[in-house]
Amino acid sequence: MRATNKIALGTAQFGLNYGVANQSGQINNSMAKDVFSYCVEAGIDTLDTAMAYGDSESVIGSASGSSKFKIITKLPPLEYVGRLEKALVKDMIRESLVKLKADQLEGLLLHSSRQLLGADGEKIYEALEEAKVDGLVKKIGISVYSPEEASKIISQYKIDLIQMPFNLLDQRLIKSGFLGKLKEENIEVHVRSVFLQGLLLMDPYERPSKFSKWSGIWQEWQNWLDNNPYTAMHACLSLPLAFPEIDRIVIGVDNVAQLREVQEAANQRLSLLDLPNLACDDESLINPSLWSNL
Repeated sequence: MRATNKIALGTAQFGLNYGVANQSGQINNSMAKDVFSYCVEAGIDTLDTAMAYGDSESVIGSASGSSKFKIITKLPPLEYVGRLEKALVKDMIRESLVKLKADQLEGLLLHSSRQLLGADGEKIYEALEEAKVDGLVKKIGISVYSPEEASKIISQYKIDLIQMPFNLLDQRLIKSGFLGKLKEENIEVHVRSVFLQGLLLMDPYERPSKFSKWSGIWQEWQNWLDNNPYTAMHACLSLPLAFPEIDRIVIGVDNVAQLREVQEAANQRLSLLDLPNLACDDESLINPSLWSNL
């Protein structure tokens, strides 16, 4: 498999102003068409989106020629819809298919483990299973923030796909041994946040001051960049690409130039021995959902 075949295009930027390093705003329809065309050329066949990503599903449907892609979407978080009752789940899936101009989803994920671990978990899971039986969805799964969350889910439910963060700072997926466990269970693994929402690609003077409390990590990262002939993107992509157990790497871009840079870096990956050791277990840094508290 070519390295770029492991890339899945994340589309939050197609419906929202997303990411701490995003300075160009939401992608317009014309730019979206260019990005999707380049994906086809580069062998990128998977799109990752969510019902909560603004109008990203509609943009995908109108600009992508979605029949060329495997599309994975996520049901909204509980705070968007309250209780996820069975009928509502099915209605939302059908609505997404209409927006995406697709007959079937490659994957349908829950946005939070709370949705399966809460009081309505069994009913929600039944709705997902029925969507598979009805042919609306090929694979069902969940997006999580940690191996601990994922472990609770797979101990109670049979799922096909799991998505979780993995990057030079957040290496819990490997350090915990959980990646091997997932593959033993024949669960497809997609990783996201490989650039930590762009934080790992920023020049030091652009990095928000609220991250300065981890100055030791940033200094070590900068020292590595100064003393090696590789880009930050090369290093960030090389880590997940080094693990064949990882099936897809979800990456968001703002334009075709960034996607081309991703493609070139993915095809020139480094070995694990060449990469810096930046692993960190401080959740206030490695979990972007906590950054608003900094």
